[in-house]
Amino acid sequence: MTLHHKDDAGVPEGAGTNALEADFACPVAQLPLATAVHAGRSEGQRGRPSVPRGLTAQVGAWPLQEAIWRRSLTLVDRFRVIRTIDLAVHCFAERPFKAALSAAQRAVRGLVKAGLLARYRTDRFMTVYGLTQRGAEWLEDRGVDASASVRRVTDMTNPEHRLWAQFLVLCAEARGLQAWTEPELLQALAERAKPNQEGSHGVLLVHAVTAGKRRRVQLRPDAAALELDGGLTWFEVDRSARGSDRAASLRALALSIGAPTALGLPLRRVVIHTRTERIRKRVLACLSALAVGTASVGLAEGRRRLLPTGDGCFEVWLTVEQSLPDKRVRLVDVLAGHVLVHELPVWLPRVRLDGRGAHSTSGWFNENVLPYSRPSGAPTWPAPRGVFAHLSYRPDDQERR
Repeated sequence: MTLHHKDDAGVPEGAGTNALEADFACPVAQLPLATAVHAGRSEGQRGRPSVPRGLTAQVGAWPLQEAIWRRSLTLVDRFRVIRTIDLAVHCFAERPFKAALSAAQRAVRGLVKAGLLARYRTDRFMTVYGLTQRGAEWLEDRGVDASASVRRVTDMTNPEHRLWAQFLVLCAEARGLQAWTEPELLQALAERAKPNQEGSHGVLLVHAVTAGKRRRVQLRPDAAALELDGGLTWFEVDRSARGSDRAASLRALALSIGAPTALGLPLRRVVIHTRTERIRKRVLACLSALAVGTASVGLAEGRRRLLPTGDGCFEVWLTVEQSLPDKRVRLVDVLAGHVLVHELPVWLPRVRLDGRGAHSTSGWFNENVLPYSRPSGAPTWPAPRGVFAHLSYRPDDQERR
């Protein structure tokens, strides 16, 4: 891990140079209002409407900056290491992607310049940030218990898997869901444990079959979210192809849709995010073979069948008993949940605001894809709400240094 001391290191060239992408995440000294209004205006331009000020019409720029900095540093204290795109999701998800990324970059530059964040470069040339001791003290001065994370970030060589898992958690939270990373789930399980009882080390117990051998496995998701239907959505981040053991665990996980978890919530959805198209095809091949195998299973209570319904989507049907009015019972199939396979939006962190690289900006919150694409027939995701909309303007909140 390499430490960068230069304030603008790791920031895409040309970021924030467009005046239309300006944001008040890190305000700068400005000309007096009368001078700024009339400077450079020709007679024909004076009748044009002014640029909308957005949130700064209701709150001063410096109180808004402090709110952004506090939310950003609290996020770093929570996850210990973050990327700029994490701040874009956490603070500005309601904005178009380029506007959100520009605002996040400005906030990060201000935090690094103030010594509250430290910038590092991983072995895979990813730019990440850790909380400095000064940043932890800044939070403590505002009533937030925090601890520095720079030593821990220095020891990280390739935290890509961890970063994508927490990215999915932030996307779920931006949609209004309660979500956890794997360490947060383990902490929640430990808190649920009874006194003098060891906490569970897994969220779901499955029986995986590898080379004809059956084994018990405690599985934990890379991330998870509680949805409005009361079910648990299980996220897996596949950065590499699955070997035989991990493939067996995936098959067992898919056949556990509808089963209760250690959190007391039924498992409703398993979402596998793959880093490359090759990994995605291997996961789909594994699930397609499972669908063929379950199609020939005889009718019995507890049977689960996978039915492919679209690109990367499988329905899981569970056979249950249904009581009839004459006290007889019959076996019926009910939809227990879904298994979904998507690609990680690895192109989003590579987008440059100056247009270089030609990376796509698709897959942001204006589409129905984050944290996963809802299957056909399910309601689309609600639009994220602005997290700073509660701030209000006060006469004494003047822009000040």
